[in-house]
Parts: sequence; C-alpha cells; structure tokens
Amino acid sequence: MFKKILIANRGEIASRIMATCREMGIATVAIYSEADRAARHVREADEAYEIGPAPASLSYLRGEKIIEIAQQSGAEAIHPGYGFLSENTAFVEACESAGIVFIGPPASAMRLMGSKIAAKQLATSVNAPTIPGYNGESQDDEILLQEALKIGFPVLIKASAGGGGKGMREVHTRGEFLEQLAGARREALAAFGDATVFLERLIVRPRHVELQVLGDQHGTLIHLGERECSIQRRHQKIVEESPSVALTPELRAEMGSAAVRIAQAAGYVNAGTMEFMLDADRHFYFLEMNTRLQVEHPVTELVTGLDLVRHQILIASGEPLALKQEEINPRGHAIEVRLYAEDPTQSFLPSTGVIEQFSPPSGPGVRVDSGIASGDEISQFYDPMIAKLIVFGENRAAAIARLRIALADTVVFGVTTNLALLQAIAEHPAYAEGQTYTSFLEEHGLLEPGELNNAENAPTDALYAAALLEFTSQPESRERNPWRALGPWRMFGETRGITYTYQDKDYRVTLAPEQSGAWRVRVNEQAAEHVTYTSGQENVILLTRDHRQTRLHVLRQSSTTLVNTRGRVFRLARPQPPSIEGSTHSGAGEHVQKALTAPMAGTIVKVQVQDGQEVEPLQVLVILTAMKMEHTIAAPHAGKVRHVLYKEGDVVKGGAVLVEMDE
Repeated sequence: MFKKILIANRGEIASRIMATCREMGIATVAIYSEADRAARHVREADEAYEIGPAPASLSYLRGEKIIEIAQQSGAEAIHPGYGFLSENTAFVEACESAGIVFIGPPASAMRLMGSKIAAKQLATSVNAPTIPGYNGESQDDEILLQEALKIGFPVLIKASAGGGGKGMREVHTRGEFLEQLAGARREALAAFGDATVFLERLIVRPRHVELQVLGDQHGTLIHLGERECSIQRRHQKIVEESPSVALTPELRAEMGSAAVRIAQAAGYVNAGTMEFMLDADRHFYFLEMNTRLQVEHPVTELVTGLDLVRHQILIASGEPLALKQEEINPRGHAIEVRLYAEDPTQSFLPSTGVIEQFSPPSGPGVRVDSGIASGDEISQFYDPMIAKLIVFGENRAAAIARLRIALADTVVFGVTTNLALLQAIAEHPAYAEGQTYTSFLEEHGLLEPGELNNAENAPTDALYAAALLEFTSQPESRERNPWRALGPWRMFGETRGITYTYQDKDYRVTLAPEQSGAWRVRVNEQAAEHVTYTSGQENVILLTRDHRQTRLHVLRQSSTTLVNTRGRVFRLARPQPPSIEGSTHSGAGEHVQKALTAPMAGTIVKVQVQDGQEVEPLQVLVILTAMKMEHTIAAPHAGKVRHVLYKEGDVVKGGAVLVEMDE
C-alpha cells in the first residue's frame, strides 16, 4: 500500500481525496498556484508545494513540475482527481516513466476512450447502440455541413477530446451551422488543446443516464449502477441522482452489461463512467466514457455504501477487487446538486469575489463536499463551484424533502449563486414526478429571470432583522454624537425609523425599545409587533414573536444589508448621505456614448469590429472567455463603434470597458 500520495488538483476534489487518504493512513501532498496559497486543500494536506502562477496552464497543468514535486516529496502515486491532467495520456505515460503510479486507467485505455469518435466505434464493435451521426476523419467545414444535412437538423456539434459541455453547440438551422462550428472549435481548443469535433443527431427530450464501472488489474470489471444527470445548464450537470426513475430492473441490467462490455474491450482499469442517452421510448445510446472519477460520484457512494476513492487507491496499488457484481445491491436514494458562484438570470455568468460567509447545511443524511470556506475567493482562473450538496433518503420522496431543507439551510454571502435555481428545481412538481429531461430548465421556464426572483416584496422578518441589527450595532462612542449615531435614522420621540429599498419599493421600518427587553417594530402602516431579538455568531439573528422563532443570517455592507432567510438572499438598500461631488456636477452634461463592459474577468479571444464601424442591434462585437466558457459582448442598439479598448489575447478585469459606442 502507498505511504504517500500527491493530489494533482485543487478545491473540493483535492479535499475529498485527502479525507480518504487520512482514513487509510496515507500521507498527502498538495500542490497550489499563487492564487491558492491559502486554499482549504492546502491547509488540509500533510505537505504543500507551490506549482506556479494562477492560470492553470502555468500551474495545475504543468505535468513535468508535478512529477518533479512527487519525486522530491517521496510520493509513490499521484491522484489526478477530475479536470486538469486527469485525462491527459502524456501525463500518465510520464508518471509511468518516472516510476510513479497514476491512480487511474492505463494510457492505452485513456487514449482510446478519450476520443469520443474512437469510443463510439469501439461501442459499436461490442453491439452497444450509438446515436446516428458523423465521426469521420474530415474536419473540413463544407464536409461537416453536408454531413449535418444528411443527419438532419437539429444536430449537435461536440468536441472529440472533451466533456462538461465545453465545445458543444446545438444547431437547429443550416444558416447558423458554420458560426456555431467555429465557436465550438474555439471553445474545444481553449479547454482541451484539440479543436476536433464530430456530429450527432440531437435527440429531443432525452434523459442523461450514466453507469459507474470499476475494474482491477486482474481482469475483474463490474458496474455499480446508474446515476441520472439529466438536469443541466449549458450541457453541464447541476443535479444528479441515483437510482434513475426511468430505469426498470431489466433496462438497468441491459445498460450495465453494455457498459461492462465496452470497458472490457478497452482494457479498462480503475474507476470510470459510461454515459448514455435515453430517449422517450427507453432506447439507450452510448455517448462517451469519462476515464476518471466523476464530480457526481458521491451519489453512487451513498446508495452502495462504497468509498470509490478508496477502491481507486486499492486497485492502483495492485489489490484485486473484493467485489462481485451480484454483491452490488444499491439501497435508498441519493441526490447531489452543484452550488455554483454564478448568476442564472444572466446566462449563468460566473460570479467572482470573496466568499464573505459560507455556512453549509448539516444533519442526518446530508453530506457537503467543498473546497471553499468563509474568506476564500472565487477567481476567474478556476471552476466557480462552491460545493456539492448531497442528500440520502430511504426513497426518492424522502431524499427530495431532505434536499429542500438542506438548500434552505445554506448560506452564502459575497458572491451571486445558483441557490435560488436549485431550490426552484427541488420544489417543482415536475421534479417530484420524475419528469427529469435534459430540457427541464427550458421547459419549465426556470431560465427566465422572473422565475428566480426571491419575491416581489421584502419579507417582514428580513426587514425586522436588518433594522434591529442596524440599530443595535451602533457603537456606544457614536451615541454621544446624535448626528453620527443616527446616520440614516430619524428619531420620533422614543421611536427610530429607517427606510430600505427592495425591488424598487421603499419600506419604512420603525422600532422602539420596551422595558421588557423586547422591541415594538412596524413596517410601513402595518400593525406594530412585539419582537425579541438575539444575535449570535456567523451573522445569525433569532427573532421571536409570540413564541414563534425565526432564524436569519444578516450581513451589513457599505450601502446594503443582505438577509438570508431559508436560503433566499434579500438585498436591502440603505439610504445614503448626499454626494457633494454628485451634487456639484449634476446637470453638467452627460456622455452620449455607451460603454460596454466585461461582465467578469477573462481573456479576449475575438474582436469582430473596429473603430468607426457601423453596427446593428445585437451584433457581436467581442467574445470573452472565462472559466473555459465563451461570453459574447453584443451591441445593445444600432450605432457606431467609437473605440475598441482591447485586442485579442488581452486579459481584462471584471467591469473593464471593452467597447465605447455612440448612439
């Protein structure tokens, strides 16, 4: 057995692997970029080594440097996690040449299954069904277009070397094919260093079902059941569960048999995942194989009771797999959701910044895998996932009920998250009914901004909590100066008041202390209530009214107060003192040009206009890439480009002005 393992990764998966290593008595070595110097996975390791600057290409993708650190530290094996070098055959071969064990499949199997084209051909050879499409060698634009016409629209363009939705584009008409093809290639090249694509028929309303396989070095290969990962955004999974409501025992056995046949034909060893598409008639089609540990592996662990990382390590050390297919009897139901720092109302734009507070849920049947803690930063350089929330129940209904509570108990301040979207999914009747198709978000309007707004009106409890915190947090030293002490407050006898703005509505909150220690609080013209208020650690406020208790999290910022109640964040704007500078310059004339800014930090990959050019409404001006995804900056109206401030290849900060336009 290994005595020391280097984890060639970061974030939650590095922490997850370290947890199993500690249980097995194996020392761990972390690597980190300059941006991750104080990251959680670094703090949890037995040893840690800096690997390079923040960009992954200069740090986590430096295979030679990682092997050098493994040798320096005395690590006998390297676990790649997922992403980065986890499916890089050159890295696997370099580990082998250096006498270091790679915890994963052999390079030959990885190379074969890493090509989606070759993998589909292999699947066909063992009588596993595949989706009709084109996976020939030609990458000529016109040939690909003609093949798309043969397949019939809609078609799906997919990167041969990748996954995670990167380099994948849906095309519904001939006219948009070449533009989408170019975009898919750019994304594939940026993410995987390979612009090769292939085509598939786009199946309408499919389910995405995958089978976990596990094989040792002695010829034993089994599957551990399925995970359904149908609910996705941008072709990336956000909800995963096991078992799938769509599979019968017979269909599960048939898909499992196909998965094992493909893996055996590839000479596969260690943990891997066979991904299938399931159509409305319950016909399944092989899509691809992920030759690594999956993000969603915890749901399989919960229903089987197995630690997949532990088995990966045992297999890599040469141990025979001490499991037989007939011994795999999953029980209960598990669901995982991915909590991201992103804004679902803004095309899932990643949200960068410091996590001012992260309070994950806890309780029976709740598991949280995370590499983030309060005070950590979400940067432009890496995936914006904050945590994976995983729940387990005796059946699907129990698991969904537990998921709803776990989401309501989750608190994140500092960045925008997809928490409201996850709650909307968990609470949707169609989800409870198991109507989980890849088009779930679109079908139920959950991508519409209005569907995810917290509420039309600010909750009374949120207003109470904000006002009480505002009043009681005034330092005693400031009370000696009534003008400073009052700030935005106004005094009415014993009563003080403050006005908050939410969703363009004003809410006047007045309160007065009572001799009992309670407060008399009122919002606008509502009847006053008697409220007891207690504040605690981690910004917790407990309100009590008629013995009814409400627990909220409140965070005061420079001009707003954030209140989290049952997982929903309400941003209450506080009145600000008049700006002398603003008053002085008011009416002095305004700019007639429109400044188009970068929605987040990233790299300019395409500039499609030049100074002085006339443009039409919604014409694409600049393409920005961040976290390996492309974001387009389009003209908001017809006009003339006054000035393009950056060129292709430039790295820009969030909020940077990219293009100035004249009306």
